[in-house]
Amino acid sequence: MGDQREKFERFKALHIRDRAFVIPNPWDAGSARILCSMGFEALATTSAGYAFSVGRRDSFAGLSRDEILANASAIVAATDLPVSADLEDGFGPDPETCAETIVMASKTGLVGGSIEDATGDPDDPIFEMEAAVERVAAAAEAARDLPFLLTARAENYLWGRPDLADTIRRLQVFSDAGADVLYAPGLPDIDAIRTVCREVDKPVNVVMGLQGGSYSVYELTEAGVSRISVGGSFARAALGALKRAAEEVLEKGTFTYAADAIPDSVVSALMSQDKQNGRV
Repeated sequence: MGDQREKFERFKALHIRDRAFVIPNPWDAGSARILCSMGFEALATTSAGYAFSVGRRDSFAGLSRDEILANASAIVAATDLPVSADLEDGFGPDPETCAETIVMASKTGLVGGSIEDATGDPDDPIFEMEAAVERVAAAAEAARDLPFLLTARAENYLWGRPDLADTIRRLQVFSDAGADVLYAPGLPDIDAIRTVCREVDKPVNVVMGLQGGSYSVYELTEAGVSRISVGGSFARAALGALKRAAEEVLEKGTFTYAADAIPDSVVSALMSQDKQNGRV
């Protein structure tokens, strides 16, 4: 829906405002429609949220590239907002695969996506610097002539390597390699976030609802953050509401949870009104 180039320009402009913007993470077309209706300006996919919706763990290589891109395509089709995607490790260790993933992602209508430096190997969880930079450089080269904003992720803090100096150095060289946005998920506190923002020269994404402290949009803006995502936390919040409703029914035999549910008429109004030509 909408022109991809126009969405890209809109998305890029959000990153250079004087305040941070929140980019929530829907896990399917329905959640994307709800978030779109609420006034958010862009959306980002979540591999965790999507994995939960299809009954899988959010584990490395738990979802194929085709599955991730099909989910992203459904979200893109459900909204006129710019959509960025969690493209994990690029779906392969070599730079050529990362570049191929960026091109494939753009063809779905996505206007952005992230490549991370995690290997998925618990014994050697982070790519060596040279390999990590080559992967980002290949992705950036592929994105150069596309309406596509590349985010490079430094994953140290998610893999038991709380090394702020190395994380900052990685983000700096990812920037030099052509990344448009920089992201180090799992930073421990606002001081670390402020330090990262001060030491890099590109817009910084921070995730809330994952781990570490909880800070307001105002506090993160003051720290220098440009973009705030929520990862799989909205999906987990929805699953938490489901679990609480089910516990009430099982344990109390009551149904008061329904008072907090979105009315059917509201949900129906937000969903596609398209009808199928045939039903077999």
